[in-house]
Amino acid sequence: MSRKNYIFTSESVSEGHPDKVCDRISDAVLDAFLTEEPQARVACETFATTNRVVIGGEVGLSDQDKLKDYMGRIEDIARACIKDIGYEQDKFHHATCEVTNLLHEQSAHIAQGVNASGDKDEGAGDQGIMFGYATTETDDLMPAPIQFAHKILRRLAEVRKDGTEPTLGPDAKSQVSLRYEDGKPVEVTQLVLSTQHHDETQTSADIRAIVEPYIREVIPGEWLTANTEWWINPTGKFVIGGPDGDAGLTGRKIIVDTYGGAAPHGGGAFSGKDPTKVDRSAAYAARYLAKNVVAAGMAEKCTIQLSYAIGIAKPLSIYADTYGTGQVHEAEIEKAVAQVMNLTPRGIREHLQLNKPIYQRTAAYGHFGRKPDEDGGFSWEKTDLVEALKKAV
Repeated sequence: MSRKNYIFTSESVSEGHPDKVCDRISDAVLDAFLTEEPQARVACETFATTNRVVIGGEVGLSDQDKLKDYMGRIEDIARACIKDIGYEQDKFHHATCEVTNLLHEQSAHIAQGVNASGDKDEGAGDQGIMFGYATTETDDLMPAPIQFAHKILRRLAEVRKDGTEPTLGPDAKSQVSLRYEDGKPVEVTQLVLSTQHHDETQTSADIRAIVEPYIREVIPGEWLTANTEWWINPTGKFVIGGPDGDAGLTGRKIIVDTYGGAAPHGGGAFSGKDPTKVDRSAAYAARYLAKNVVAAGMAEKCTIQLSYAIGIAKPLSIYADTYGTGQVHEAEIEKAVAQVMNLTPRGIREHLQLNKPIYQRTAAYGHFGRKPDEDGGFSWEKTDLVEALKKAV
């Protein structure tokens, strides 16, 4: 039997965190190629440090002339991302940092295993395991610690960018520790926030005075008690931030991107990968299925695991775990999810409409627990499979 009384912690990082700067650039490159060609192939990695951004990986378009043209746009894409995030520091500025583009054409050996041909359906872009998770802890069917860690940073980014709080900088990290009673979150025991600031005279107390009202906006009031310990900029000054303060790399924040450690995670990151890469698309499908299982009332918690082999279309396995909360046996859920959704790479892309430039917005504040957008963004957050699942069990 799972524990009912415990404390669990998750962290988030802002769009200005060095790793998130890199995720943003990689996903912006992906969106640019998908805008040109929905079937574009992209595996883009970004590295950032003081006054330097390096972009590498593999890309592919059916038109080689257009591919060459898009290669020439990569630097502008990176600078636009850095500008929007808000970096204008002496040693990391959108206009002056050095951008090196090392992208090249996709390997033919990878393409031959992935591309559809003749009677062969399109295969998975790689082997691997992917997980999706959902829980009734929040309205968004997400674990509460990670969801509220995200909400804090998103709110601070809003007031920083709209000019309400001009002394705040782009780089920030949050961490929320929640106490659970009878399996339900009831109290924030520890709240940690480190945020970059521009005024060197500001103290930790000054920063707390700025951020506390916004934190109280997003955290349920009854969860913040006299026992809650606040740790705001606990080391003191945080003026040098972003890639000038610490190097960044695409794909290093996979737990932040998913469930904050409350559920398993596969070995692959998401950002910079086109949806033929099951690291990304199958993880989205697994979240979609788990969320619909929970929304259908089949369980209070659900994990779905999918596994794939490179070049093979169908998943090798489907596994469900409802942690003892299921109203339906896991084996029945496994059969049902396979019935209601085609889980081949092409089936996932078509069902969730993933061949669109919808990825740059996922690069910060989590890939899950977001509201579906009218243009197809976050389509994996819909709960439109509820009735189909009920009929399938």
